[in-house]
Amino acid sequence: MPPRRRTDPLAGLAAVREWEAKDGDIGRESLATAVRFTLEELGERAPGRSVEVRVPPYAAVQCIEGTTHRRGTPPNVVETDPETWLAVATGRMSWTSAWESGRLLVSGVRADLTAYVPLVEAER
Repeated sequence: MPPRRRTDPLAGLAAVREWEAKDGDIGRESLATAVRFTLEELGERAPGRSVEVRVPPYAAVQCIEGTTHRRGTPPNVVETDPETWLAVATGRMSWTSAWESGRLLVSGVRADLTAYVPLVEAER
């Protein structure tokens, strides 16, 4: 079952569009909304608990079907900064480019999110 949404989808999409329009130069509240919205979108599109995606300090989500994780550090983790996450989530940066550049910390065999991103098509 996907996690329940805490971010209004319209507000979340507006925050993502603001981030795109201002090349990432947005306030902390808008950045948090954009990150939370895209993580919730991932959780909805890929429900499950086998991978944890962390974007500190704003949010984390468990997603993708498979072995359910309950305690401690999950075996499959993706962690990145908000700017990299939004670039990948909108397709401005490919998963592979982000990973190869070291901007994604990825552990576990199930932690490749290539099949799930982009989550929101970038406005061009």
